[in-house]
Amino acid sequence: MKTRFTFAMTLVLIIAVFMSACAPAAAPADDVKTVGISMPTKTSTRWISDGESMVKVFEEMGYATDLQFADDDIPNQLAQIENMITKGVDVLVIAAIDGTTLSDTLAKAKEAGILVIAYDRLISKTENVDYYATFDNFGVGVIMGTQIETGLDLKNAAGPFNIELFGGSPDDTNAFYFYDGAMSVLQPYIDSGKLVVVSGQTGMDKVSTLRWDGIVAQARMENLLSAYYTDKRVDAVLSPYDGLSIGIISALKSVGYGTADLPMPVVTGQDAEIASVKAMIAGEQAYTVFKDTRELAKQTAAMVDAALKGQEVPVNDTKTYDNGVKIVPSYLLTPFSVDVTNYEKYLVESGYYTADQLK
Repeated sequence: MKTRFTFAMTLVLIIAVFMSACAPAAAPADDVKTVGISMPTKTSTRWISDGESMVKVFEEMGYATDLQFADDDIPNQLAQIENMITKGVDVLVIAAIDGTTLSDTLAKAKEAGILVIAYDRLISKTENVDYYATFDNFGVGVIMGTQIETGLDLKNAAGPFNIELFGGSPDDTNAFYFYDGAMSVLQPYIDSGKLVVVSGQTGMDKVSTLRWDGIVAQARMENLLSAYYTDKRVDAVLSPYDGLSIGIISALKSVGYGTADLPMPVVTGQDAEIASVKAMIAGEQAYTVFKDTRELAKQTAAMVDAALKGQEVPVNDTKTYDNGVKIVPSYLLTPFSVDVTNYEKYLVESGYYTADQLK
């Protein structure tokens, strides 16, 4: 009996060793690649949504993530990115506060073999950015210009109409695309006199808003109203971002706009932030531009995944985005014009917001 037992145990051990040798080895933990995600701020719900969407998509694809928000502080963002490099991330996805400040840091990333994706804000003055994932930014501006054209019925109305122009932050390359796109529609009306910039302030050197700050936009609108509109009305305001639009609307309401005697001007915006959608529903903001950040997160993840696997990276623009050193291969997604007639279709039915969030 003892002999049989010993033989049986020996046979079990041999089979176990054999099966162990044949089984595929478990992937070590350090085979999981890590994506460092650097977002500019938490003061905008848009960037919070971008960060959360990317974490969700990348982790569903099997990647680890390190998400950091820089509080609109350039040294803070640089320190966060350098820390990610030190920790050995495999990829950096960066929405830069100032796209011109990252050259030295991204040189370190290059030395470490880290893939760099510029996310919705072009990184400039460096060759060490591999790809750019964004929306059609000139197209965003065209939408805004067209919204004003439609809102004032410029093709048919006699005019003239008074307009003031606001631009985004001068350290964000997108701001120039937004402004140029809008002016491609509006400039002919300005040239013909149907649109009048009463302040005379045109061009990004005069109308830009540092750090996309709504308080700065509100103060400028207040100054414009007191200096140029004591006996005139504003018919339209080009605003390239909802955070600016809310400040602009506050300035307008403070001097009586939004009443039956003094209706709100046509005010544009961008990003479909909840406060601005509510303002549209209330009849205060006329339009916004919706950019589905869930789709941008998916596209970014697809580009990263392809690059890390040595596959062809999906891009659809290899001519537009010159960062001063190179043309950055880009993927441009489609933005959509949103107003009170279609916000439910784009924002609620798509699941971007719930109906309760907009009440």
